[in-house]
Amino acid sequence: MLATANRRTLPRSVPALRQRWYGDIAMRFETWSKGIATLDVDCLVVGIFDENELSEEARALDAASGGRLKKLLGRGDFPGKPAETLLIADLPGIGATRVLLTGLGARKSFGRKAWRKAWTAAVAALSKTGIESVALAIERPQAKELDDYYFGRTVAEIAEAGSYRINDLKSGKKPKPLRLGRVLAGPVAKGAAAAVNRGLTHGAAIAEACKVQRDLANLPGNVCTPIFLAEETRALAKRYRSLRVRVLDGPAIRREKMGCLLAVSQGSAQPPRFIVIEHGGSGKAGSAAHPVVLVGKGVTFDTGGISLKDPPSMDEMKFDMSGAAAVIASLTLAAALDLPLRVVGLVAAVENMPDGKAVKPGDIATSASGQTVEILNTDAEGRLILCDALHYARRFQPAAVVDVATLTGACVVALGHHHSGAMGNDEALVTELVAAGVRADDRAWPLPVTEEYAEQLKSNFADFANIGGRDGGAITAAAFLGKFTQGLKWAHLDVAGTAYQSGAQKGSTGRPTPLLADFLIHRAGL
Repeated sequence: MLATANRRTLPRSVPALRQRWYGDIAMRFETWSKGIATLDVDCLVVGIFDENELSEEARALDAASGGRLKKLLGRGDFPGKPAETLLIADLPGIGATRVLLTGLGARKSFGRKAWRKAWTAAVAALSKTGIESVALAIERPQAKELDDYYFGRTVAEIAEAGSYRINDLKSGKKPKPLRLGRVLAGPVAKGAAAAVNRGLTHGAAIAEACKVQRDLANLPGNVCTPIFLAEETRALAKRYRSLRVRVLDGPAIRREKMGCLLAVSQGSAQPPRFIVIEHGGSGKAGSAAHPVVLVGKGVTFDTGGISLKDPPSMDEMKFDMSGAAAVIASLTLAAALDLPLRVVGLVAAVENMPDGKAVKPGDIATSASGQTVEILNTDAEGRLILCDALHYARRFQPAAVVDVATLTGACVVALGHHHSGAMGNDEALVTELVAAGVRADDRAWPLPVTEEYAEQLKSNFADFANIGGRDGGAITAAAFLGKFTQGLKWAHLDVAGTAYQSGAQKGSTGRPTPLLADFLIHRAGL
């Protein structure tokens, strides 16, 4: 029995960049409830535990095939280890033409993480085939780990993520898009179909938002300049009735007295832009309500300025606008799901370069708040543009302010590449974000921002300095931002270790858009 998720009631949310290079690839999501052997699809995806232990649906397939599946497994070709897959063709007695086995590992340790790993491996294997339709029949962990809503959401997120093709500028032939266009999630009990379908719809929208972030962040710095970022934001906003965009150019930024932002940009030939994106919302938390304000760091390329970075890996500094990309992506999500929540996105977009006009160590800038900052290190530029953006957020009388930034290498040292750092002046808001990260499998970890850290920012010549030494670098950066957020409910996400990958898999991860999406969806009460 099949039921279709309300997938295409959503506006088309593929960004202009993705459409330019690959076109729109629609994926349809449905649910199935019983009769796995009779499903008319190209492929069934079934989980197998180690030592050839069959899951419930695998046993149903084995029975339908007259014991053929168990006989094949008995040959020892598939031990059921996590992330292993095996494609079987022409299993007798079933409607599907192929079966894809995916390893679940040991049953005693099977949980949400193992389930995600199995489905991710399956999607990767499917991407190498011509399979166009698939029915998912991987045994689920207990409901407390993966309830019906998050089951549907995770199915769609992972399936859509598997369709992503990096927006490279190679001159050769582009890789073919994933042919998979129809995914059936199950088995789903009759009373659970609504929750699963809601999850499928939300998951597809979140995945599309992640693609917006990844497309923008993956672009090189000579393409994705502050002006380009503003233009792409406007192009994205045209797809949604609820989004309004205003862009402040250099003179308008000067009128706002954003001296710290202008200090960062003054060494670049690329003029700065300050982007304001608004989603009005509807219903009980509509346009009249105090908004959630998301603030994104948009350094489209960061050389470090006069405090020049070491050459190795400097190319990765095109990802220093990942916070801005996540904010833009989150606003498209709010519009795509028509969240009954007012959301404002603020993006400070600059390029940090070391020419003769660049700000120098020891220079003093006056922020939009009127506070003065001694710039001891020009490579601590993200906090300088964010402080003016945070001050700008006050005019919206926000219910909450969350800034997102690839802010410090110190956060990577502290937390590695697994957790984003979460800090702020409102414990409840930080806890809310951490909980959203757990639900979204996009985790953040709280770090303390107590008054002792602000002491490290003392200056003899200005109200304070922009750095506080090596010790606790991620926290002193947050403490700096905290000086501009008095009276606001504010939290800070340092995503320097999670927003992109290095090495052979270099590229944007799309994080923390899933965390922000979950945060907004829960705030909207959906």
